Amino acid sequence: MPSSRSLLTLQGVAYRYGASPILDAVDLAVAPGERVGILGRSGVGKSTLLQILAGLAAPSAGRVRLAGAAVTGPVPGCTVMFQRPALLPWASILDNVLLPARLAGRLGRDRARCTAEAQNLLDNLGLGERASAKPHQLSGGQQQRVALARALASAPRILLLDEPFSALDPEMRASLRADVLRLAHERGLTLIIVTHDLADVAALAERAVLLGGRPARVVADIPLGVDAEAELRRRLGPSPDQTGRAAA
Repeated sequence: MPSSRSLLTLQGVAYRYGASPILDAVDLAVAPGERVGILGRSGVGKSTLLQILAGLAAPSAGRVRLAGAAVTGPVPGCTVMFQRPALLPWASILDNVLLPARLAGRLGRDRARCTAEAQNLLDNLGLGERASAKPHQLSGGQQQRVALARALASAPRILLLDEPFSALDPEMRASLRADVLRLAHERGLTLIIVTHDLADVAALAERAVLLGGRPARVVADIPLGVDAEAELRRRLGPSPDQTGRAAA
């Protein structure tokens, strides 16, 4: 339930796509600096919920609040990293990371500082020497690291992840998860990831929220301990698809 220390809260949130109800009576409270994983079967409404959390979609009913204030548009200080990196193919890696500064007007006011910050992000992710490369010259994992650097370039306090590791091989997936966790700790970020992969949640989150039913609701809210993946498999079974159907 929402509390005085909640940063982002949903209260009684519902969402309809046309005549189809997608979400219903969703309550969720996320504290500053908390790391939350949202699990559920494919098509349950995880990405829709993430868009509502980001203020990119308006709920059909219910309330979204940021630090107690009503959210009526894109959430300030919140950025989303999507499944596909969606980099500008004609721009250099550095220019892709500078995109948030350009859109905010900061690049024109202080190009040297913005460029130094973007270069530092690339250095931090092991891509400093590839700053002048184009996206097609990078591997899929490197492109996602650029997308992560771009997401962090606006200095957000909330980072939302929409299955950003699903197209990567297991080794690269684990490496990028480690980068996300390290940077979230370093920057004190509030982190919310939606995924159907238990390993992603186990690696990144301290709490797992399960969506189930049709329309979807929160059917489980699980604090995670040291052996998070084993705990999730014990509580939810081998697959969020199965747990989502069972909860329904």
